[in-house]
Amino acid sequence: MTRHLLVVGAQRCGTTYLTAMLDAHPEIAMARPARPEPKAFMSADLAARGLEFYHSRYFSHATTESLLGEKSTSYLERPDAAARAAVVLGSAEIVVLVRDPVARAVSNWRFSAGNSYDDRPLDLALTENLVGAHPWDKARTSVSPYAYLERGRYADYLEPWYTAFPGSVHVRFFEDLVGPDSGRVLAGLYDALGVDPSVQPPCVDQPVNGNAGQAPELDQTLVDHLRAYFKDSDARLAELLGRHLPWETAGQ
Repeated sequence: MTRHLLVVGAQRCGTTYLTAMLDAHPEIAMARPARPEPKAFMSADLAARGLEFYHSRYFSHATTESLLGEKSTSYLERPDAAARAAVVLGSAEIVVLVRDPVARAVSNWRFSAGNSYDDRPLDLALTENLVGAHPWDKARTSVSPYAYLERGRYADYLEPWYTAFPGSVHVRFFEDLVGPDSGRVLAGLYDALGVDPSVQPPCVDQPVNGNAGQAPELDQTLVDHLRAYFKDSDARLAELLGRHLPWETAGQ
């Protein structure tokens, strides 16, 4: 029986690395091509092509794998994508990877600056984002390249996925995935997805975070403002998941 898997985000949280780990499992086939991301449920027109088209377009390489997976990190911010995916796929395992939202914001800025979307210095971009959203060209990107802070309010985006796929949403943490107990964390995810948790994937030559170089240091006052911005969403996420967030500290 063929089952489905969607890695829906969040952006700049190690989802490409995680996808490589998933694709290395013999029971999982991830969509090809991986770039550009399929985003098959971002529009009604694409979703209307149906399951047969979805399989033939992205999984013609699959052989005996029982779980067909796709990574499209724009999905997390689009509740309509959750609804469309539920209609086409019926059921699916949903994976959400999150990380320290301040570190994620910096990584997002590095990506946008490195790809010529943003020429503002990091501190200015984040300070302006605290005030409000920055306009963006919807013809150029499917989601805003400037949502450095909004995108880290993970709890704001999860409800549509829990509603569309009850009991099948798996939220994991970047910090755990790359930490000293990463093998156990990956095995636990394999098990949650219904595939053999004892499989040891080979060492995959895939950067955890693809932007080279160091980001500028942030002033502590700005960091404090950012932590305050994320405080309520972090609290809601911790309550939803019933666990301590890896980036929380006693002083936060």
